[in-house]
Amino acid sequence: MAKNNEYIELPWTMNSSSGDDEAPKDPRTGGEDFTQQFTENDFEVTPPAQRVQFILGEDVDDGTHVSHPLFSEMGMLVKEGDEIEWKETARWIKFEEDVEEGGNRWSKPHVATLSLHSLFELRRLLVNGSVMLDMEAHNLEVMADLVCDHMVSAGTLPPGVKDKVKDALLRRHRHQHEYAKKTRLPIIRSLADMRNHSSSKIEEHSGNTLGATTPISLTASEPGPPGSNGNPSLSTAASGMGRFLTVPSGKPSNRTLEKKSNSKHSRPAQNLPSITEDMVKSPSNQSMARPGSGSELSEQQHKGNTHFMRKIPPGAEASNILVGEVDFLERTLSCFIRLSQAVVLGDLTEVPVPTRFVFILLGPPGSQSNFHEIGRAMATLMSDEIFHEVAYRARKRDHLLSGVDEFLDAVTVLPPGEWDPTIRIEPPAAIPSQEVRKRPPELPKEEVDEEEEEARLREENGLSRTGRLFGGLINDIKRKAPWYLSDYKDSLSMQCVASWIFLYFACLSPIITFGGLLAEATGKHMAAMESLVSGFVCGMGYGFFSGQPLTILGSTGPVLVFESIIYEFCLKMGWEYMTFRFWIGMWVAGICIVLTAIDASALVCYITRFTEENFATLIAFIFIYKAIENVMVIGKNFPVNQGIYDCVCTPPIGSNASVIEYAKYNWDYCESYNGTLVGGDCGSPPTENVFLMSVVLCAGTFLISTVLKEFKNALFFPSIVRQYISDFSVLIAIFAMSFFDYSLGVPTQKLEVPNELKPTLSTRGWLIPPFSEKNPWWSPIIAVFPALLGTILIFMDQQITAVIVNRKENKLKKGCGYHLDLFILSILIAICSVMGLPWFVAATVLSINHVNSLKLESECSAPGEKPQFLGVREQRVTHILIFLTIGGSVLLTPLLRHIPMPVLFGVFLYMGVASLKGLQFFDRILIMFMPAKYQPDYMFLRQVPIKRVHLFTIIQLACLIILWLIKSFSQTSILFPLMLVVMIGIRKALDLVFTRRELKILDDIMPEMTKRAAADDLHKLDAENPKFNTSKQLWRGYVTPTETSV
Repeated sequence: MAKNNEYIELPWTMNSSSGDDEAPKDPRTGGEDFTQQFTENDFEVTPPAQRVQFILGEDVDDGTHVSHPLFSEMGMLVKEGDEIEWKETARWIKFEEDVEEGGNRWSKPHVATLSLHSLFELRRLLVNGSVMLDMEAHNLEVMADLVCDHMVSAGTLPPGVKDKVKDALLRRHRHQHEYAKKTRLPIIRSLADMRNHSSSKIEEHSGNTLGATTPISLTASEPGPPGSNGNPSLSTAASGMGRFLTVPSGKPSNRTLEKKSNSKHSRPAQNLPSITEDMVKSPSNQSMARPGSGSELSEQQHKGNTHFMRKIPPGAEASNILVGEVDFLERTLSCFIRLSQAVVLGDLTEVPVPTRFVFILLGPPGSQSNFHEIGRAMATLMSDEIFHEVAYRARKRDHLLSGVDEFLDAVTVLPPGEWDPTIRIEPPAAIPSQEVRKRPPELPKEEVDEEEEEARLREENGLSRTGRLFGGLINDIKRKAPWYLSDYKDSLSMQCVASWIFLYFACLSPIITFGGLLAEATGKHMAAMESLVSGFVCGMGYGFFSGQPLTILGSTGPVLVFESIIYEFCLKMGWEYMTFRFWIGMWVAGICIVLTAIDASALVCYITRFTEENFATLIAFIFIYKAIENVMVIGKNFPVNQGIYDCVCTPPIGSNASVIEYAKYNWDYCESYNGTLVGGDCGSPPTENVFLMSVVLCAGTFLISTVLKEFKNALFFPSIVRQYISDFSVLIAIFAMSFFDYSLGVPTQKLEVPNELKPTLSTRGWLIPPFSEKNPWWSPIIAVFPALLGTILIFMDQQITAVIVNRKENKLKKGCGYHLDLFILSILIAICSVMGLPWFVAATVLSINHVNSLKLESECSAPGEKPQFLGVREQRVTHILIFLTIGGSVLLTPLLRHIPMPVLFGVFLYMGVASLKGLQFFDRILIMFMPAKYQPDYMFLRQVPIKRVHLFTIIQLACLIILWLIKSFSQTSILFPLMLVVMIGIRKALDLVFTRRELKILDDIMPEMTKRAAADDLHKLDAENPKFNTSKQLWRGYVTPTETSV
């Protein structure tokens, strides 16, 4: 690049066959010639993408060309005060960080935005400049010698300025973290440095900033002793290579100081090169010991940025980009270097990681800003996943050019008039995979039997019939047995502790509330105590032996309705309720075991997103509605405007105080001042503030839980602190609002927990007799009919919740267990029927919140990298501990009675709202009220017309309303499980309204009843919408395949 935007016609041309890309060997190491013979044919006319795929597809013969994570750092040659040095200006791990000159700090990580001109200039430099692959150099001095010799031999560097170029390359490197800790003496200058330069003459210079146009002046060096290359400080340079990283030492050894002192006094002062008048030598050329010298690795080595080192990926290597302008050059010099072995080059890099790549760009004055952009382009290329692998595997210059060309093919251009180039683009939440760029496009398969593919997927999930009794159960046991021990080991995390405590309170309150409702519905035959015992029994059994322990068992509304209908029937017939319920439970357990034997859980494959999201949304709305309704009930029981409170505090008898003085004391403090309460309402405290306080407690718990749950994405505190606050968000909200309630002393409703382990009804025991004089002999036989209805209810509740927990979006790795879950549940129902306990089935909202509380995200090491969802911490310890503590709640009654009920209502509200997050159905409902330009960029909106999306949503919403109405009336609520079966039929009928492609995007494809023809509708997907064919074309059409935009 030349001044005034004129190109310099460089006198040399590339001749790849001459082997000019092969780096010369270090003569001091006696390295043998490793000239490589290339076997591939010239592929100049081949598209760049195919060339890169060919390069990356070659086998790596040795370990030298295996790619590593790269840390890129760019330095510029600047003048700081009276010293000329290399100054760090930018760095890359995955995203770019620039030094903020004004604030003297690092910028936020951002997506690198480049100009096309800088990329084309970089490509021209790679074509016409020097490329040295597999250089054998063990320190910076050797590398500088080999680079200068190569340029001189190629005729690109005049011999007269060779020493000046070398001296420029060996200047000290100053890093940004050193400026932050800068004192009167730079921390990288050791005592030996000061002694070396104590006798040298420092000239006066005006300081140049990073963007200054004044060139840096270098004076030619006089010849020195043999081996010193005109630099006395290099005569003792170390050239050995350390194989392992060590912690740099801040002090040189005494032997090193003595050695350097002798070297300085062994020459006359007039023989010192004049370059030392302006520049301070870098410890880079002395950081590595020569073979046999016995020098320490730590001599004169800089102190690395150990804090930033934690963000560098393990096994990473460095790529250094050095750009600058000097006044002794008339044409641009560039060199791309790949070392045969990565070595630590002293203070060249901010962190002590070995350097593998170096890009040098020096030129005449007036090109500083252009060089800076070219350096950014090279660093961005090195941070690109594809090009940096090409750089490791390249055997000649053409390979590097192929990588640049492929990068240019993949970038996205932003028009200059439609965006501000000074705006920094935030790193994306998710980066598309670059694997598509590495492998050639797959040939389209001639015949794809979708029916066989669906059958294979169902078989992997245990949803295919085996054709033998209990075949599905046996397969579930075989699938889950290898993971059983890890289900306990994987729970060793504070996240599990937070999930356990959160779900304990989330499960305890519904159990207590359900117990109160059950007592009213069954004449106290079952109440809160029976619910606690049932939670303990069912929770422990399900936690230890179930196939999917992430599913939380609980009491549900349909079960309550079923119990009330059976109780009313028994009252009308004059039968013993618990005995008749015993036989219903036995029939339900038996039918569920039969369903397990015939692999009836395979029918779960017909429960698609349409049905499961309808059910999940309904339960979430119920939680939200009930939380608000319970607070409003408090308002009815304790209205704000209650009239005059007839109670006043009067002074004690015989006191000289007036009534007016004691009237100011309220109900709480009257007795503490020896006063006497007088009035008709003095038997209870004033309650006009109870409702308002309940609203504050409920809303406060909800808001605190919601805000703190998202605190992990906040900008405050270290990441581990944010994660703990997020995990314990609900627990913090419960304790904070409970303490707030306690401090104000308002008599709000508190959680009531039984304090004795005995049946609520004194006339019954813990074992139910199977026969009763009140019940006819044929009553056990006719119990099969209500048992069939109860089986449908339990089967649908259990399996729909299991489908939601096992959905592919949760990325579960340990497999499903539908048959095993149903088998364990049937045994638990039999036990509960014998003991006269409520039946517990899978609770949808509790299970969703259990899964959400155990979600795993990647640890963000690279600056700017967003955490990625990895899956769920699959274990069974939290389930066991939740119900173990529920069983022990009787012992915790003194503590639990201080928790206000409005606080638990706030937890209900939080769980209901949190379970709506991630439901596509709820997202589509919100889209119906948004103008088109404000609608989120969901993938289904790109592929399905908005009118068809709204039609699908309206049908689904109508089904939700019908389910709500059926559930709301006691006369029809018993039909609720049957309506869930009807929902599956409605979804099947949608095949006549929507195309198979639209249903695949908005929902899931239901299995066919019969074998479809070979020419399936899904095979026409590619013809209708090519972008939907493969994920690589989809991403290619909408976002850049790299994290770099031009």
